[in-house]
Amino acid sequence: MHRKTLAAFLFASLFSSAFAQPAPVTAEGAWARASVPGQKASGAFMRLTAKEPLSLVAVASPAAGVAEVHEMKMDGNVMRMRAIAALDLAAGKPFELKPGGHHLMLMDLKAPLEAGRKVPVTLTFRTARGETRKLELEVPVLAKAPEAAAHPHKH
Repeated sequence: MHRKTLAAFLFASLFSSAFAQPAPVTAEGAWARASVPGQKASGAFMRLTAKEPLSLVAVASPAAGVAEVHEMKMDGNVMRMRAIAALDLAAGKPFELKPGGHHLMLMDLKAPLEAGRKVPVTLTFRTARGETRKLELEVPVLAKAPEAAAHPHKH
């Protein structure tokens, strides 16, 4: 009986991983802001385009103890930043995660994010059918925003 249970488990594991699907979304222009020694948080930014309606529901990175999706918005005369539970993405419509707006927050950094390196980031999405999909990224760490991100209206 033990052999049958083990065989069933192995078959189920192979079957489910063979059909695991990546998130139907692309990430372009990804970058994370370099940090300095002692700095415990930094942001990551990119343009996400979903092929179908999705919600970004989680972010994780081995470089950070805590990773969250954040929004920044004005509350009267004060700019406020807070974590959000989900970020809805419309099919085919690019969504910009950028400084001063929605972004990924990497907190409780385990080591400084050094310019020229890459930081692994995993984005978790929920489809309209309630299925979970993941997108694994290697995000370049930059000392300053790339030219296009620094001047979004410049052509």
